[in-house]
Amino acid sequence: MLHLIKLAVGVESLDDLAERLKQPFNTRAHPDHASPLPVVHTRSFPKQKDALLDGGSLYRVINGLILCRQPILDIQSTTRSDGTQGTLILLSPSIIPVQPRAMRPFQGWRYLQNQDAPADLKDAETQPVSLPLSLQKKLLELGL
Repeated sequence: MLHLIKLAVGVESLDDLAERLKQPFNTRAHPDHASPLPVVHTRSFPKQKDALLDGGSLYRVINGLILCRQPILDIQSTTRSDGTQGTLILLSPSIIPVQPRAMRPFQGWRYLQNQDAPADLKDAETQPVSLPLSLQKKLLELGL
């Protein structure tokens, strides 16, 4: 199983991400699903599409921390408004919180091997709500 990891630029929290994924620009109809699916727009088409569609997820980096994942349901080519080729990554509407992990900025997306992916948070586990993301990031960087 293979995953993708991508920065959620301009997103401040998981709630903010959930709201942005509901906007019409960030959703697409899919014949296998009754309601529109959240979609991520990207330039490059993943060469390992089949491995990603075999149970892979898109992990999201928010404010320097990997905080969640969404299962990848489909990957499609598209033509962008400027006439160039692009890619749509259609995701499950479920945002699954993961064990926070610090991540340096990068451009585009990267492949993430299954053994390197952070574990899902269990129902009983929650992120420290009282701590701002910037403080959580510092604590993780310090190994605390």
